[in-house]
Amino acid sequence: MTTFVLATANPHKTEEIRAVLGDLGVTLLARPDDVPDVEESESTLQGNALLKARALVEATGVAAIADDTGLFVEALGGRPGVLSARYAREGATYEENVAKLLEELAGVAAPERGAAFRTVIAVAYPSGESLWVEGVLEGRIAVAGRGANGFGYDPVFEPNDGAGRTLAEFSTDEKNATSHRARALRALAAALAS
Repeated sequence: MTTFVLATANPHKTEEIRAVLGDLGVTLLARPDDVPDVEESESTLQGNALLKARALVEATGVAAIADDTGLFVEALGGRPGVLSARYAREGATYEENVAKLLEELAGVAAPERGAAFRTVIAVAYPSGESLWVEGVLEGRIAVAGRGANGFGYDPVFEPNDGAGRTLAEFSTDEKNATSHRARALRALAAALAS
């Protein structure tokens, strides 16, 4: 059995990670309350995920799992990208980020609203070794938010294979089976098993 500490304090992400990795015989420890937030100073998702995982290893001495996720919108040249969580401003709410995104896409026709969610998950070990995997979900940005499930940009992201529904209209089980984070977690599960 392997033990990892989770770098995220986000309860939504923690729930998704536990749902996918829970059957692997892996012990997942919650991020300790006394570990401060890590400044995401890297310019890539991979860089930020590794930065966070290594910081947790340093703080706890336990192997760590960290992720970084970004929404990359074609019409915006890939923005918000690595800045997705703080797109409207530092400390922005989900609603503020979505509002800024929709404002910037006002008047952009449906065919030009292509987007992709990308999640990079990094694992860092006390030995200094690390690995990372990625999960991608292609789709488009809706004109307005729909649905009550999920978080972040889920109410405005329509996956290509979602029958016109946003991620916030998916059930928890559907999202855990198909989301960008689920895809990255399955890749991580395969990497940990090999």
